[in-house]
Amino acid sequence: MATNQAPPGAEKWVPSHPADLGELKQAAAQCEGCQLHVDATQTVFGRGAPDARVVFVGEQPGDVEDQQGLPFVGPAGRVLRDAVEEAGIEVPWVYITNAVKHFRFEMRGKRRIHQTPGPAHITACRPWLVAEFALLKPEIVVVLGATAAKALLGPSFRVTRSRGQLMPWPASAHHPEDFPVDDAQAVATIHPSAVLRADDRDAAYRGLVDDLKVARAALKG
Repeated sequence: MATNQAPPGAEKWVPSHPADLGELKQAAAQCEGCQLHVDATQTVFGRGAPDARVVFVGEQPGDVEDQQGLPFVGPAGRVLRDAVEEAGIEVPWVYITNAVKHFRFEMRGKRRIHQTPGPAHITACRPWLVAEFALLKPEIVVVLGATAAKALLGPSFRVTRSRGQLMPWPASAHHPEDFPVDDAQAVATIHPSAVLRADDRDAAYRGLVDDLKVARAALKG
């Protein structure tokens, strides 16, 4: 769906009253803040522990996630789960979400092919991410890939330059006033889908695990 107008954004769908994560998810199911909702099957909201110690933020749902309505349940999700386990991060510690909550794709024959969300989609969906972070108080924020980095750390941030490094959070955030998480840190790394696309998958996977070990080591206790 092509348009020259900026999308209205998700703000009007975000509850104005205090809401928990379950209520946010229900509200997000109705979101029409950008044109991606037209072709996507459904909104794919975050999931995990409300008291998560580690929050993972990825790009957007993929084809499998769009069909199932859950983040990181496709091939990239399996890579991430393996890497999280190998890094020693326990599942009950984790909340996982995406910067953009609808699947952006183009049709090639009968296949839906992933397209990277644009700046307008990231901006339109930002209120959901802000609302999630208002309820989450993690020790570590793990930023998965370039799109999540643009949403959280700003357009000039380069994952390839700064991956695997601990950064203060929210001081490192693009708009720190939107992410009032005290005494937390951030680690940026590649998106697990990059492992699947890599010429040397083993090396790419090891790099992902090493970055997640940095996050694990930074957890208290």
